Amino acid sequence: MRLDKYLKVSRLIKRRTVANEACDAGRVSVNGKVAKASQDVKAGDVVSIRFGDKCVEAEILSVADTVRKEEAREMYRYLPGSAKDET
Repeated sequence: MRLDKYLKVSRLIKRRTVANEACDAGRVSVNGKVAKASQDVKAGDVVSIRFGDKCVEAEILSVADTVRKEEAREMYRYLPGSAKDET
């Protein structure tokens, strides 16, 4: 699945156009490398997203074309040390 679509489906980023813009600006990386929106992602990959001075890291647990809002959180897990890890 494309990175921008995964970010939208998993609700890590709310809209696909915003995910596209974040990738184009170099704020998203996969497995430590800056990624384009068209990069394929799979289970086991680690996605890092920089929001200003905060960085969110999440491991992809599953990939699906569509999921319900309640189930989207099960597609990834935040990694220790991530800005969202404290919540």
